[in-house]
Amino acid sequence: MKTQLIEYLSKLLTPNRLNLLNRIIEYRTSYITVLLEDIYQSQNASAVLRTCDCFGIQNVHIVENEHLYTINPDVALGSSKWLYLNRYNEKKNNTIDAINHLKNKGYRIVATSPHTNDVPLDDFDITKGKVALLFGSEKPGLSEIALDNADEFLNIPMFGFTESFNISVSASIILHHLTYKLRNSDIDYLLDDTQKKELMLSWLKATIKKSDIIIDEFYKRYTSVLF
Repeated sequence: MKTQLIEYLSKLLTPNRLNLLNRIIEYRTSYITVLLEDIYQSQNASAVLRTCDCFGIQNVHIVENEHLYTINPDVALGSSKWLYLNRYNEKKNNTIDAINHLKNKGYRIVATSPHTNDVPLDDFDITKGKVALLFGSEKPGLSEIALDNADEFLNIPMFGFTESFNISVSASIILHHLTYKLRNSDIDYLLDDTQKKELMLSWLKATIKKSDIIIDEFYKRYTSVLF
């Protein structure tokens, strides 16, 4: 029935819009995901979402311990509606829950923070398995819990006086580099057919006005035909 629903909703789009969705979905990946810990500046939070969308990263995981993750529409430019945003905010400290969830899904937790065992971005091995890039809050950086539970550490080599990049700049540099490596590798990193159907349905709902009413009408018609 999901396939029929997608076909039904697709007819409500212009050919150009439908072609755009079909083209972009072919580049989407869940091989790399982003885990954000307690980001409090909305412009940075929103810039990271925009970057994820631009590089085809479908899933973003958001830890809200002390700070609510807010989206600045002038920066995000609507990118959030094309992504899956997974929030962790039920406890006082949600970092370990987010990390364990991703580890159970087979992700390597890679902290983007200077560390004694860190690897320069150019030398990072993308072939060893799925990657969850862990970014910390602007001033304090990653928490001790995050650092203690990371599997690997990644750094961006720098050659100036400033010690670190802004979080949104770091995310842009790292995601550009790693997605470039993915696209030029033999890794099966793209979404499978089932994932594409789920995502396309989500995008169609986000694109079509009053989609919930239209979908209810579809199910009524579909049920009446069956019975």
